[in-house]
Amino acid sequence: MNTYDLISALKIKQQIGQLPNVISSISHNSRQVTDNSLFICISGFTVDGHKFVTEAIENGATCIVAEREIDIDTNKAALIIVPDTNKAIATLAATFYNHPSHALTLYGVTGTNGKTTVTTIIKHLLTQNGLSAALIGTNGFQINEDIYSSSNNTTSDILTNQHLLYESKNQGVTHVAMEVSSHGLEQGRLWGIDFSVATFTNLSHEHLDYHGSMEEYAATKVQLFSSLSIQPNKQKFAILNRDDSWYDFFQKRTPVQIVSYGIHEEADFRATEIKYHKDGTTFELLTPEGNYRVQTKLMGEFNVYNILAAIATVYTKESIPLKKLVKSIEFTPSPPGRMEKLENDGGRHIYIDYAHTPDALTKAINSLLPFKQNKLIVVVGTGGDRDKSIRPLLAIAASVADYVILTINDPRHEDPNKILQDLEKGMLHHQYACIADRKLAIREAINRSSPDDIILIAGKGKEPYQIIKNKKVAHNDATIALECSKELFPNI
Repeated sequence: MNTYDLISALKIKQQIGQLPNVISSISHNSRQVTDNSLFICISGFTVDGHKFVTEAIENGATCIVAEREIDIDTNKAALIIVPDTNKAIATLAATFYNHPSHALTLYGVTGTNGKTTVTTIIKHLLTQNGLSAALIGTNGFQINEDIYSSSNNTTSDILTNQHLLYESKNQGVTHVAMEVSSHGLEQGRLWGIDFSVATFTNLSHEHLDYHGSMEEYAATKVQLFSSLSIQPNKQKFAILNRDDSWYDFFQKRTPVQIVSYGIHEEADFRATEIKYHKDGTTFELLTPEGNYRVQTKLMGEFNVYNILAAIATVYTKESIPLKKLVKSIEFTPSPPGRMEKLENDGGRHIYIDYAHTPDALTKAINSLLPFKQNKLIVVVGTGGDRDKSIRPLLAIAASVADYVILTINDPRHEDPNKILQDLEKGMLHHQYACIADRKLAIREAINRSSPDDIILIAGKGKEPYQIIKNKKVAHNDATIALECSKELFPNI
């Protein structure tokens, strides 16, 4: 891109040195810089990008954007000084990629639980009805049925987000469903992105170590909705969960039209006559255009909410008849690691779920209880260096099970024994064990089980690793569960 056109997007700046003619890429990681790159110095929680300018120039950066004057050779790279590089990177990323979100129908889904499932269902509804769609979130970047990359965060950094939207547009995609996390909103990872529809799933206890209180957590989430602008040429909507206690908080701060969904309260899209089965769920869907019978392979009340949210979201923007959307739901697969049932030869009913909050764990357990024939065994963990107040609450939720194994999702730098002690404080009965090694915890759950037992392994879903100190160590709950099942019951 022409460098002058790019830098002109920054209104308040000081330029030192001659600008290069073109910029081929933008980066805030000096190791990823290539020839003719623009390097932006970001001061993060642990790293200050201003300290890596020399490395960036050595790797080919010809323009540096910083918050202060830096001693560099301006014959090699021009220096642009701005008041705030976090604001600058949002402006530069959107300009460099030519504002791709303006050309897309972009669905943003936020909430404590359900983001991955709702965005997955939205993408499925779109592609099943002839539209080209991409998905950006916890399970990575997908265009139609192709998976291009995985993600370390639910919501990637602003440069990555703009690049993924740009790639989507270039590949002929017209619609994108994106997971929006509270960290992503708080840290400006979505600045400069124009959402068409914002969907709220629910709000429950999570990330209070970061946000401080539920009120601050909600105030961060609502940014996605309060930022929706009323435009004459791009109609926008907010999709809100009428049953959630934070509904009024969100609807009062949303300037655009609201479409509601729910089960217990009156809503625009409402599920009644819900029946839960071993292989799925059926319910009556009440809508502004009449009633429809819904059949789905997804289990549990929480997935009824997810389906309602997805149908309401797509309905508001697309000209797809509701009858077709309902038919598409019948063939919607469960996202990997979300109440995923593992076929095994041991006669056990093993489920993998991402549930890592008390609310999500309770919902996951409740979806399985109606089908319990023998014991329910739950493996539940939490992470190190994260919100400690959630730990006993997880154990309280797990105590519904006949037997509980308390373990750890990602130890990080914290003492594993301390994590288990915090979890243990919430146990409401004595039928449990504390096993820090997650692989051994899964093995113990399967070893302790009998035929027709239900085993729920909660906390990590399809994640392919554990974080131990600063390292990612290969680990997948499903793979381990199947290996243990085969080893322990080879003759079944």
